[in-house]
Amino acid sequence: MRNVMGMLLVGGKGERLYPLTIDRAKPAVPFGGIYRLIDFTLSNSVNSGLRRMYILTQYKSDSLNRHVRNGWSIFHHEFGEFIELIPAQQRIGKEWYLGTSDAVYQSLHLLEHGNTRRVIILSGDHVYKMDYSKMLDFHLEKGADMTVAALEVPRTEAGRFGILQVNEDDRVVGFEEKPAEPKPVPGKTDKSFGSMGIYIFEKDALVEVLSGSPEQQRLYDFGKDVIPSMIDSYKVYAYNFIDENKKTAKYWKDVGTIDAYYDANIDLVSVTPVFNLYDPEWPIRTYQPQQPPAKFVFAQQYEGGRMGVALDSTVSGGCIISGGRVIRSILSPCVRINSFARVEGSILFDGVDVGRYCRIRNAIIDKRVRIPRRMEIGYDLDQDRKQFTVTDSGIVVIAKQTRIKPPPLKVHMPAAKAARKKT
Repeated sequence: MRNVMGMLLVGGKGERLYPLTIDRAKPAVPFGGIYRLIDFTLSNSVNSGLRRMYILTQYKSDSLNRHVRNGWSIFHHEFGEFIELIPAQQRIGKEWYLGTSDAVYQSLHLLEHGNTRRVIILSGDHVYKMDYSKMLDFHLEKGADMTVAALEVPRTEAGRFGILQVNEDDRVVGFEEKPAEPKPVPGKTDKSFGSMGIYIFEKDALVEVLSGSPEQQRLYDFGKDVIPSMIDSYKVYAYNFIDENKKTAKYWKDVGTIDAYYDANIDLVSVTPVFNLYDPEWPIRTYQPQQPPAKFVFAQQYEGGRMGVALDSTVSGGCIISGGRVIRSILSPCVRINSFARVEGSILFDGVDVGRYCRIRNAIIDKRVRIPRRMEIGYDLDQDRKQFTVTDSGIVVIAKQTRIKPPPLKVHMPAAKAARKKT
């Protein structure tokens, strides 16, 4: 990896993850309690030996910038290592980044740094484990100008991907974006090669293709524009993804929708999660502020039956479960669950405060939201839609720092007084 430069593309808006992306770029969306989505790509890079990286930002990058600065300043410039955040700068003209390859085109000057011979293009918004050095070995073995990481997907689901058509030697001979009739992998009629949005280029080939001649059309997207333009004139190969997750099925998740994001998170609290966060041989690193340990207070025999407990859940530092009950949920740092509250099947971001007697299920609650006393969320979706976002599958999403209208107070009159009032 010594002569390889990494470029992480993190400028997308992530509109399908609204409202989690109202104030942040998609790669900055929290995941699994303590992580951000970008942490998985950055951890893969470090675990692969890639320690020279530019992160190309554009859309609402403030929280992403802070996270990378606070948690990823681990590289040593004296050894030629670095990770730098590069905002869109209009260096080529008056336009901001117009696509994935256009972002790299507007940043080609960065490749002049050091003895760069190859470039790996990465996305910062997928959840997976991958050793990029193995892909580099394949790239060098084939003598490729461009190598595309590919995931075998069922042909019935391949219409969601850019599909690579390859020959018996894994050389790419065709590309179609979300085709109705995807081409199969040689020898596997039920599988197709879906592009993962991970590319290795020979630097000279990348510069030549993106710069082009004055009369050539500008290339905006790697999938739609660059791959098709290179197939006939350059050696383009598909690399069959090798998963470092150590499970039977390969794991690569595009958590680009609320439902996909919710499912990938909730899987983490199962007895044997599909995605393994606990492998010491492939650590997932992140930034964690200094927080006290999580605390669970009140036992059932005391304080009127209150019991602070979390079952089949992950609880981050600084959380206080104060007489409430948490089931199959993910609590980010400094969440507080107050007495007699019940939280089930939910994802709570940093600083969420759940009031007494609340009932919450199947919800995603963004940072620093205070849930008023006796509030019910996830039980009456029609009522929830009046204040919050609700997906078709019934996941309730509450945006960051939302001020929630308290439920109406219920007045409980003694039975005798109620009877007199009726008469």
